[in-house]
Amino acid sequence: MVKYFPPPYRIKMIEPIKLPSVERRNQAIKEANYNLFNLNSEDIFIDLLTDSGTGAMSDKQWASLMVGDESYANAKSFYRLKSVVTDLTGFSEIIPTHQGRAAENILFGYILKDKPHSFVVSNQSFDTTVGHILYNKAYPKDLVVQESKEIDTTLPFKGNMDIKRLRELLETEHQNVSVITMVLTNNAGGGQPASIENLREVSMLARQYSIPFFIDASRVIENAYFIQQRENGFREKNLKTILHEMFDLADGMWMSAKKDAYVNIGGLIALNNKTFSDHLRDRLILFEGFPTYGGLAGRDLEAMATGLSEAVEGDVIAHRINQVEFLVNRLHEEGIPVVLPAGGHAAFIDAGKFLPHIPPNQFPAQALAVELYLQGGIRSVEIGSLMFGHQEGDRFIPAPLELLRLTIPRRVYEKAHFEFIIDTLLSIKKEKDKIKGYEITEESELLRHFTCKLRPLD
Repeated sequence: MVKYFPPPYRIKMIEPIKLPSVERRNQAIKEANYNLFNLNSEDIFIDLLTDSGTGAMSDKQWASLMVGDESYANAKSFYRLKSVVTDLTGFSEIIPTHQGRAAENILFGYILKDKPHSFVVSNQSFDTTVGHILYNKAYPKDLVVQESKEIDTTLPFKGNMDIKRLRELLETEHQNVSVITMVLTNNAGGGQPASIENLREVSMLARQYSIPFFIDASRVIENAYFIQQRENGFREKNLKTILHEMFDLADGMWMSAKKDAYVNIGGLIALNNKTFSDHLRDRLILFEGFPTYGGLAGRDLEAMATGLSEAVEGDVIAHRINQVEFLVNRLHEEGIPVVLPAGGHAAFIDAGKFLPHIPPNQFPAQALAVELYLQGGIRSVEIGSLMFGHQEGDRFIPAPLELLRLTIPRRVYEKAHFEFIIDTLLSIKKEKDKIKGYEITEESELLRHFTCKLRPLD
């Protein structure tokens, strides 16, 4: 059993939360058309929808807001952020954006320009990345190791790229591959990390075939911590050193700073190629703003710089991972099927195993998400066939796994909250066979899970 360690901080401010009545929860989920994205925040007791922008900033980050330089062009706050990012990554060309998907819009809109029907190869692209790839008429190609689909397998780096399959693909299709990416950690596959050894092999193949290699670095500091703890030869290296070794293998990176930088808004792109970055800045001006603010206020740039600096401190990330381990291992001990080992930002329940009577085309993870809200006022997020499944003619193609993600915001919830989550799931477990599936009544063409409407099946 994983011990829950005291957090390396004291609480200076609180936000009251309240468990809505059973009657209100039932009414709220109906009004939301059984899509938890549509729930109002005041109708939620514990919000595990995402860790993106939902964390608590430190006192130093709040202080940083007060010194933000709000000059339109060349504000000193940008140059502070640039200095911090270059120090952590080794990249010299820094392009701020207002969040991660904005960075994806800038990056993939340029890389995939005039390359319709090409491939973006990844260990496993997440939802907005897939959306941008498809929007640009290209195709995502996921080559994560097979073990990532085996939830009980406790290998240390289940976010690795399958090198054998990557090599075979490049031998025959390299001319059709626009970019290779690694998502660190692998969100869609349980928050699982990739190893330095695996990154080296991916980098070698990318350079062999002259294909750009970019890292989705939204949770790269968490990945660096796993490398420090799990990979031979890294235990004595600090996180900054490990980050440099990772980024030295890539041509660039993009990130949502709303995760590992502990801010409520922000993102960035970083690379070394000046010509490439100038093209990206042209797009940035069109979609985000002047290149030194990229859709952000100066105070946001300051908070991002401070957050990144603090995030590489060992005790901060160690407690973050400890919270996830505690929740994952307690659920596992109680017989609830979860992805093992614990990843970096969430507990992932295998709803396909938990609710085997609900087929993928009736969205078992969504059914469990609705029930978790009804029973405990807890909002979570489906990462299964609602998010990644699709129709091919008359045939439904399900997601590889039917996962329910319990995403832990940084520095927000504590042990008693996790115990409440566990107790609620155990209550659901007792009568889980009564839970029924759902069908979609209205959906958008891309990223349907954000806005679709559903109804329970009889």
